[in-house]
Amino acid sequence: MRMFLHYLSTFKEYFLFGCCLTLSVLLLATNDNAQIKAIRTMTVASVAFAQDMLSFIPNYFNLQRENKVLRELNLSLSDEVNRLREARLENIRLQQMLLMKEKAEYEYTAASVIGRQFESLRQTITLNVGERQGVHEQMPIVTAAGLVGKVVATSPEYSIGQILMNRDFRTSARLQRDRIDGIAVWEGGTDLILKNVAKTLEVKEGDVIITSEYSTIFPPGIKIGIVRSTEVLPGSLFQSIVITPGVDFHRLEEVFVVRYQPDSARVALERKSGGS
Repeated sequence: MRMFLHYLSTFKEYFLFGCCLTLSVLLLATNDNAQIKAIRTMTVASVAFAQDMLSFIPNYFNLQRENKVLRELNLSLSDEVNRLREARLENIRLQQMLLMKEKAEYEYTAASVIGRQFESLRQTITLNVGERQGVHEQMPIVTAAGLVGKVVATSPEYSIGQILMNRDFRTSARLQRDRIDGIAVWEGGTDLILKNVAKTLEVKEGDVIITSEYSTIFPPGIKIGIVRSTEVLPGSLFQSIVITPGVDFHRLEEVFVVRYQPDSARVALERKSGGS
């Protein structure tokens, strides 16, 4: 009790102010005077207006939380859509490869491209198959779109493929329509060149170029590309034919290694004849 009286004497001004304020509020609440009613109405309206103006504060934080949740949900859905799209595209590619394998004359080994070395003159790809899967050097690499290149190095589990865009690439080639023979080579850029075609022979844009049986590496009939343009070289007996490859090497993901090896007796005889 003494402690209460001590605090009361210390804070008596605040105590009296609180009592007066409480009494004033009670008088305003119980008084039926018209002016007092107007004051009460204005007070209630002011409080309601202030409450309405300040109500956005909790809503703002709620909206922030909801916005964060929606962003996370949108990111999750976008990731799922990308995975489904990637699966659909992969399914299309694998169906094309399966159809090609069913129609093939040779034995094929499916492989995935797991590395690329696109240097200016020597462009190669790394495959996830090797000697344990029956892959050896000089075996052709193809897709449903056509010729990719050949295997140039192997290990038990991996292999390196030399693609057409390589300065060491060359192969016997043929126009599918008129059976005109030539040599397909790469001299830079994104196209191939068909050489040793006489300027008197008719070659049209859109003609399909395939491998011929003269090649000792690639089996005949594999699509190399399509003729994009022709040009007669001044002072030459031959024309230069530009070929757009059938394979899009920038989108290369799955390939086949063809288990094809030419007749060793033929190869040895041709090398011996060429060296004599």
